[in-house]
Amino acid sequence: MTDSAAGLRVSVVQFEAVPSDKAGNLATVRRLAEEAVAGGTQLVIFPEMCLLAYWHLTKTTVKHLRELAEPADGPLVRALIDLAAELGVGIGAGFLESDGDPLYNSYAVCFPDGTVHVHRKLHAFEHAAISSGDRFTVFDTPWGVRMAILICWDNNLVENVRAVTLLGAKVLIAPHQTGGTSSRSPHGMKVIPSELWHNRANDPEALRDAVNGPYGRGWLMRWLPSRAHDNGIFLLFSNGIGPDDDEIRTGNAMIIDPYGRIIAETPVADESVVTADLDLDLLPLSTGRRWLLGRRPELYGVLTQRSGLERDARAARHSDAPVPDDFQIEH
Repeated sequence: MTDSAAGLRVSVVQFEAVPSDKAGNLATVRRLAEEAVAGGTQLVIFPEMCLLAYWHLTKTTVKHLRELAEPADGPLVRALIDLAAELGVGIGAGFLESDGDPLYNSYAVCFPDGTVHVHRKLHAFEHAAISSGDRFTVFDTPWGVRMAILICWDNNLVENVRAVTLLGAKVLIAPHQTGGTSSRSPHGMKVIPSELWHNRANDPEALRDAVNGPYGRGWLMRWLPSRAHDNGIFLLFSNGIGPDDDEIRTGNAMIIDPYGRIIAETPVADESVVTADLDLDLLPLSTGRRWLLGRRPELYGVLTQRSGLERDARAARHSDAPVPDDFQIEH
């Protein structure tokens, strides 16, 4: 692994995971990691839950979940550690973690020296048997740049990204399985019609327009770059692509700099590796990082108070009820 004082080459990957096929998905991770390494990358980031696939887990039994889950030192993560050592790069991928009785939607970043950092999704909603994590995951790396992991819906809440920034993160690893999801909100996400995917050989432009349209890339552009800009951090967005049970993921893998600029992305509705060099010299003068110097923490106690309307992640994600107009903190 090569140290770099001012630059770091990273890759984000999008691919279609096969439900419950650990060996097959691990083989795909290997193949695409090798492709990224051939391009000189030092860190390869794969999507959320990519070693098992994702949305089918919402409909399966607790018994099957326990059959698929592994501890953080189990065979799947050990295979990632071995791959990281073999290729001489950092590798991140998502899996279903068992820790005794609790299950977690987890993500492991492995380095060639055997170091592993595991994040448990803070806002897990996929299944009643999958618990939410209770801590931020921020860590030092071999390149001298501090990183954090937030999984999918973790990134929807601005407080989480600000928190990891205040804990020293300069690069946010953001694995997702997002896009193509139905929402009652009139301007929220909507589904990508499955026939567009199945007819992609005959009409590739229709599918490409959909994943780059208002319910794919367009939806991400409303909020994702702001997470990077407002905190002055790099953001590495990796996502699934294609059928995910009864939804179509939109891909849109991208790398965003501390100014919220997209420095690399893919428009293709297919498997893809996106690579860019992070110019770490951008960090100190980035707009968001300079704004942080003007914080007034004594005003922000309201952020730690409950309104009385909060729900757990599963209830909040699956509720069709509108948010009450009186969502506010009394003070």
